[in-house]
Amino acid sequence: MKLHESITDRLRTFIENQHVFFVATAPLAADGRVNLSPKGLDGTFVVLDERTVAYLDLTGSGAETVAHLRENGRITLMFCAFEGPPNIVRLHGRGRYVTLDDREFDALREHFADHPGARGVVVVDVERVSDSCGYAVPLMSHEGDRDLLTSWAAHRGEAGLEAYREKKNATSIDGLPALGA
Repeated sequence: MKLHESITDRLRTFIENQHVFFVATAPLAADGRVNLSPKGLDGTFVVLDERTVAYLDLTGSGAETVAHLRENGRITLMFCAFEGPPNIVRLHGRGRYVTLDDREFDALREHFADHPGARGVVVVDVERVSDSCGYAVPLMSHEGDRDLLTSWAAHRGEAGLEAYREKKNATSIDGLPALGA
């Protein structure tokens, strides 16, 4: 494993070329559940500068990341090379959640592709950057993005998405406040 002072140009290129990344958060409670979520879809992740990254959070079935960030801010992002030379990059930091109603949402939204169903942006102030070999990560090829979430969100419309978020994303599975809290 190698530690880096910041997100170098080489690491930025690697990160931006990955089709999937993973987000890990956890509550403070010892009996709380650790959350690990795969993320993807082209145009939903951006390196803002050498110490700041962000991703577009799309409406989904849970809101664990939101709840954990609001409680304690701890977050780790992991990028694995499934194609090309092996590599794993981890970004450890403090995250914050920018909702649709926050003043900075529109300025952040401009960094991302137009995906229906956006419910916020996760911004991470990166405190630790590392990469490691990734020798055991399997080789897999990317066939394309799934369009199911995009189609689902477009079909629901803004009013339907808002109702869904109120019903399904208000709290985490551990009962922590998430969206709309």
